[in-house]
Amino acid sequence: MSENQNHYDVLIIGAGPIGMACAIEARKANLSYVIIEKGALVNSLFNYPVFMTFFSTSQKLEIGGVPFVTISPKPNRNEAVEYYRRVADKFDLKINLFERVQQVVKNESDVFEIKTSKTGYTAKNVIVATGFYDVPLLMNVPGEDLPKVTHYYKDPHLYAFQNVVVVGANNSGVDAALETYRKGANVTMVVRSGELGPHVKYWVRPDIQNRIKEGEVTVLFHSELIEIREGEVDIKTPEGIKTIPNDFVIAMTGYQPDFSMLKKFGIELPESLCPAYNEETMETNVKGLYLAGVVCGGLDTHKLFIENSRVHAEMIVKNILG
Repeated sequence: MSENQNHYDVLIIGAGPIGMACAIEARKANLSYVIIEKGALVNSLFNYPVFMTFFSTSQKLEIGGVPFVTISPKPNRNEAVEYYRRVADKFDLKINLFERVQQVVKNESDVFEIKTSKTGYTAKNVIVATGFYDVPLLMNVPGEDLPKVTHYYKDPHLYAFQNVVVVGANNSGVDAALETYRKGANVTMVVRSGELGPHVKYWVRPDIQNRIKEGEVTVLFHSELIEIREGEVDIKTPEGIKTIPNDFVIAMTGYQPDFSMLKKFGIELPESLCPAYNEETMETNVKGLYLAGVVCGGLDTHKLFIENSRVHAEMIVKNILG
């Protein structure tokens, strides 16, 4: 580490809403801080589908006491991206974008040394607020690495008039199926269970149910994709193997935190893969290293959201101040 590196009271990994909330609390407490983000501002939200609507109301997505004003009760992805950019601008948050954290280690003086893709830092405390959107849960089937397969659905126009297979029946899968169908795609949903996901948004569920009932979207329950080829796919169904023409596969199979990164930082991960941390202070088994936001839930990605993890910022800064 060079001697002229930056030193902070708090270094925050991740410039999502919760990472930004942590920075705002640190700023209020007169703690020096910096946010390091590997991608764009609120990178996960940026990579959400263009026309996505949040389940939560805008009030529940607010941070820093800044009102999130929307015409509709439930904001969409574009409104959220704009809101958080304005919040970052209002508080003049110190954020280093497109810089990946590669290493976090504690030295003999109990100070964290952080190495990134661009430079080095030292910090008294580190907050990991990286979410869970970076590592997709793979199907591990032949052909999954083909260019026509994606785990990140973005814009339905790409799939106009194409044969599309959507894997999964939770919110992301249902949204992808409905939106691509409405752009003229021939959509087949492949669902491992026997029904739509229990967390499907209540205003969307009747829509997808009616599209299935009318035969406008095909759904194969108790089924799984077993092989992907350039122009077709094989699907294992209760009636046997079904081969259908295919141009694109949208695999909405879910995501998980970057567990390898957490282990690398020294955070304990039991068999449940729920990271070890104190629920009252958010401090991990490594003193001075904290978790904030949905990364705390491990594989249980339905446990924490922006609205119920905003409080982590206050809890962490309170504990740092001691």
